[in-house]
Amino acid sequence: MRSGWLLRDGNVLVAAELAESLTDRTRGLLGHHHYDGAMLLPRTRAVHTFGMRFPIDVAFMTSDLEVVSTTRMGERRLCLPRRRCRWVLEAPAGSFDWWRLRAGDRLEFRETA
Repeated sequence: MRSGWLLRDGNVLVAAELAESLTDRTRGLLGHHHYDGAMLLPRTRAVHTFGMRFPIDVAFMTSDLEVVSTTRMGERRLCLPRRRCRWVLEAPAGSFDWWRLRAGDRLEFRETA
């Protein structure tokens, strides 16, 4: 996994991890008791929360990280794949309200050295 920052309009929203491997993408936030930050899942169109220990906010994004839609998912939920989406962003529930993340926002991942 690569660590970095998630930005919108050049402003840092949160520290983020980029889950590149199939194993990391499949796992996502599963197994965490809590999580500070956000996780980006490339080549992902749907997620589930079976085995999650806390609710999460989920953003579905295009290949250029434009947010198409967002949702909040509780435990034991399954999301259907979203058309046009190639990335998913996961964060603890309430994060998107705090960041004022909305459909149409374009995000950027900047890796830390």
